Amino acid sequence: MPRKLSVVTETPAQTIATATLRVDTPGIGFIDITADARGFLAGSGGRDGVLLVFLRHTSASLTIQENADPNFQTDLVTALERLVPESAAGRKIWLHDAEGPDDMPAHVKAMLNGVSLHVPVMDGALALGTWQGLYLVEHRRQPHAREAIFQFVGSKR
Repeated sequence: MPRKLSVVTETPAQTIATATLRVDTPGIGFIDITADARGFLAGSGGRDGVLLVFLRHTSASLTIQENADPNFQTDLVTALERLVPESAAGRKIWLHDAEGPDDMPAHVKAMLNGVSLHVPVMDGALALGTWQGLYLVEHRRQPHAREAIFQFVGSKR
């Protein structure tokens, strides 16, 4: 298969901008934080560089996924539940359950998805694909207050 790399461009970093986003989650599910990331980027005055997103928790995660069909997110929650169940055949399978039976499975799911993302920023916009969005994924059944740190490193407009 032929491959073609575009022309390499170089832009010196001129700024590092940082902000913290607090998200109150309703429980298990996907929370779209794409608009928050775009708002941060606009407020930072960033032009070309990278947006870093870091989640300060171990039982929730971040991901870039499809943003068009809400059934897609439901299916992903179902897939994660099947991959990392709370119990098997009605029997306890996790030793760590200090905060409830969903605690350890939530940590494993967060480990699978990860807690950091980086997205290229080009001409002041996130270089996401057509159907991509940024999501905070809550893995616990109960609502939680989560914090995501946004950081832009790059040139200013």
